[in-house]
Parts: sequence; C-alpha cells; structure tokens
Amino acid sequence: MPTVYAALDDRVLAARGSSGSWRTAVRLQGRNLQALAASPARPERVFVGADGSGLWRGTEKGRAFDRVWLADAPGSVTAVAVSPHDPDVIWAGTEPSAVYRSRDAGETWSRKSGLTDLPSASEWSFPPRPETHHVRWIEPDPHDRGRLYVGIEAGAFVRSGDGGSTWKDRPESAPRDVHEIVTHRAAGRVYVAAGDGYAESADGGDSWRFRQRGLDHRYVWSVAVDPDDPEHVLVSAATSAHRAHDPDGQSHVYRRVGDRWELTMDGLPGPDGLARAVLGTGPDGACYALTNHGLFRSPTGDGWHRLPVDWQRRYRESLPRGLAVV
Repeated sequence: MPTVYAALDDRVLAARGSSGSWRTAVRLQGRNLQALAASPARPERVFVGADGSGLWRGTEKGRAFDRVWLADAPGSVTAVAVSPHDPDVIWAGTEPSAVYRSRDAGETWSRKSGLTDLPSASEWSFPPRPETHHVRWIEPDPHDRGRLYVGIEAGAFVRSGDGGSTWKDRPESAPRDVHEIVTHRAAGRVYVAAGDGYAESADGGDSWRFRQRGLDHRYVWSVAVDPDDPEHVLVSAATSAHRAHDPDGQSHVYRRVGDRWELTMDGLPGPDGLARAVLGTGPDGACYALTNHGLFRSPTGDGWHRLPVDWQRRYRESLPRGLAVV
C-alpha cells in the first residue's frame, strides 16, 4: 500500500500499512496547517504549509520535520506543490499572494515577481478577511516544465508559461473562487473545484465548461481525476461555505457518470456532520478521501471503505486541509 499523508487543522498524519495493519505517525501538532504536498518520486518526503510558521519539510516518511525558510516570505504559506518533472523543484504560495520556487528541495528560494501586477489583482479579496488574499493552489503542468496554474482565493485562475517569470491574467470564462486545480496526463486537461462551481478546460485554461448537471451542491471544495480516464472525476461539495467548513455542517461527494453527476456516499459518513472532504488518487489508481471522520479508499470512486489508521474522536472537530498519497 502507498504512504498516505493527511493534514488536519493542527497536525499531520503519516500512515502506511497493508491489509488490516497500519502504522500512523502524528507530527506538527499545534500548527495551523493550510496545505500539503508530496511526490511519488520521493515518497519519503512531504512539504506542509502553515499559517504563522511558514513551510515545513518532512523526511523519513513524515517521522521528522524541519522548518524551511522562504527568503522574504511572510509567515503564512497557503499552497505548496512538487514538480512532476523534478521532485526537488518545490513551489509555495503565500498570503499576501506571492509565488516562490525552490530548485533544491527547499534549501533556497526565489520569489516570482509580477503576480500582483496583473490587472485583475485589484479585485482579489478573501471574504473572511477582505483586506487581503492568498494563493490557494499551485498546479504544475505535467506536460510542460514551464507551465504553471495558480488559484487565487478569491478572485482568479492565473497562469504562467515560463516558470513564473511572467503571468497571464484570468480568462474571462474561468472560475473565480478557486479552491483546487488538478491536471491530467491527457494534455491540456485542467479541472477546478471552486466556490462558484466545478469547471474544466481541455485547452490549458483558455476556455472553460461548467459541467453541473446533477451537481445539486455547487460550493465545490476538492477534485480528483482518474489518471487513466480524464472523464472520470470526483468532487466534494456543499450548498455553501458555511456548510462545507463546519464539522457540524453537511457535505457530499459526487462522481461523474457519463454527462451527469451522481452522489457516491456508500461507505462514507454523512452527509450531516461531514466537513468538506479532500480527495486524491494514489499510485495504485484508487481514489482516496480525507474527512473529519477518517481516511477512506475506493478502487473506483463508487463504494468506500475506511482505512484502519489511528483516528481519534477529537479529529471529528477538525477540518481536512491536505492529502497526498504516494
């Protein structure tokens, strides 16, 4: 079985096992965690962004963590990504919105300027703190080393074609309240989970389709795509931000079947009392879901079972923050 890294509000769980025997390490307790990323090319290493204490690098499959310094970056790291081309190339996003790159696994960093010079930047604003905004997601393109997709919360989906040296502003038809961005091995395919719905592009973000048929809950938080089938998509969604971000709220998981969405909750808790699930796929091709009730796996996204990791009752009051299966 793969290694599963899961970030909750205030801790990281690193779990690995097979059949009914799993070991779980708990790290970074007490930190206000925001983002997590790891690569199958270096499964022993994980990067975690936190509000107030910056970026952390985990080694030995999450058994040890050290703090990574992002040059002049502020203390809030809200997004992190590992390049699919080189696992030593790490991307980080912050609040206020800025993008940083490391070429040596976090030892040194450079800030990519020009992001907030885009014309739409004057409209970017995070509703709970309208005086600021942040990089919510960074997604390197698996086909082009220089291409990068960035989600600003809230206000924009933006792109770079040259590794962050220059930036291209949001397309008119793109989603605005971007939460997650996923790419696919099929060139040009980009998928977005957003507060203004689910959207996808087949041309690298130039044009967009909001495929919503059957998706009765339109505040979409997370998205995962079958690596072998670009049409097989899962999302987590709620009716509103309040419902999604409250452990006592109500959230759902959907699976796209043909041209419409269907609920896929068999084996999952909820929807009542289910905070927004964070979804992902693993190197085994299976779908994974991190919830406030535990970690779940599904071979196809239709029918889930709980992984036997050590899940304390108090975790139910936490929000899932990040998931990486490597």
